[in-house]
Amino acid sequence: MAEKRDYYEVLGVEKNASADEIKKAYRKKAIQYHPDKNPGNKEAEEKFKEAAEAYEILSNPEKRQRYDQFGHAAFDGSAGFGGGGGFTMEDIFSRFGDIFGGGFGGGGFGGFSDFFGGGGSRGQRVNRGSDLRVKVRLTLKEIATGVEKKIKVRKYVACSECQGTGAAHGSSFKTCATCKGTGTVTRVQNTILGRMQTQSACPDCQGEGKTITDKCPACHGEGVVTKEEVITINIPAGVAQGMQLTVTGKGNAARRGGVPGDLLVVIEEESDQELVRDENDLIYNLLLSFPTAALGGTVEIPTIDGKVKVRIDAGTQPGKVLRLRGKGLPSVNRYGTGDLLVNISVYVPESLSRDEKKLLEGLAESENFKTSPSVSKRIFDHFRNLFG
Repeated sequence: MAEKRDYYEVLGVEKNASADEIKKAYRKKAIQYHPDKNPGNKEAEEKFKEAAEAYEILSNPEKRQRYDQFGHAAFDGSAGFGGGGGFTMEDIFSRFGDIFGGGFGGGGFGGFSDFFGGGGSRGQRVNRGSDLRVKVRLTLKEIATGVEKKIKVRKYVACSECQGTGAAHGSSFKTCATCKGTGTVTRVQNTILGRMQTQSACPDCQGEGKTITDKCPACHGEGVVTKEEVITINIPAGVAQGMQLTVTGKGNAARRGGVPGDLLVVIEEESDQELVRDENDLIYNLLLSFPTAALGGTVEIPTIDGKVKVRIDAGTQPGKVLRLRGKGLPSVNRYGTGDLLVNISVYVPESLSRDEKKLLEGLAESENFKTSPSVSKRIFDHFRNLFG
């Protein structure tokens, strides 16, 4: 398999290019390699798909960030969750047609002539269903291991009576009289630059090239009905708050056939009572009693997999951080696992009995209970690093 080219190189933009620059660059490449301009040219078709794949990633801030960090490996094995590969022509026209203000592909390859004002009449419009967006709440445990979720979604599905055609008995159609079956209408205007010819979707058949003579009574000619559907979503380990996963083809069905929309799954993290997430690391604040900090001992620390015992050295100072390697969260791109950072705090009693006060007053004169410059500097350096 040929090695993938850098997406920025494919579009001919710098890595700091703005969203608008990326959009303009993709529009230029799509025009250059569009199948209508390069009929039968397989190399141009592959470059057309390559440009669409690059734009799919770089136009999405989240995907672009992952790509900038990990390159093409960021989307290895991510089929079904919005990875760039595997585009078909139908995918490209349905996803990115709006780049050209409606003139670029309603389906088929006829959209190129629309953009240039040509007289092409090939291919009627292919409908595309709208996307659906759902939120899924996950615990840290589910994020650590990955999880399968079943969600119930109310959406448009293809009508079972007419198999999504919108026509009674599935065959009650006639050629549109307005566009003569082409799905487009042509307008000619006289301008200061001369006669300008443009094409747009036929207003009578909405670009389909045909009209229904006998509408399906179940869906009233729409080809879709509302229904609840249970969808299974496989969420990979390591996802984060706000991340969006794309389940291709699980959105709303398209009117009278066509390409279904996608299901967009937005991740929400449930707050954990003990652990705080910092990217792939987890943080736990351990509050030690003064005797344990001074004398040392064994304490239990909560982790994703349950509690573990940790040895506390005698003379442990507040602000010290213990690192439990590999006890954090896995990377969503499978680049290792984070750590569990245990921040040490020491509890100072808020009230003391008479005997306790006398005991501490006696200890206060001991040299071991007086602060030293080296300890003060170590604690201050740690404090400063927190804000560095």
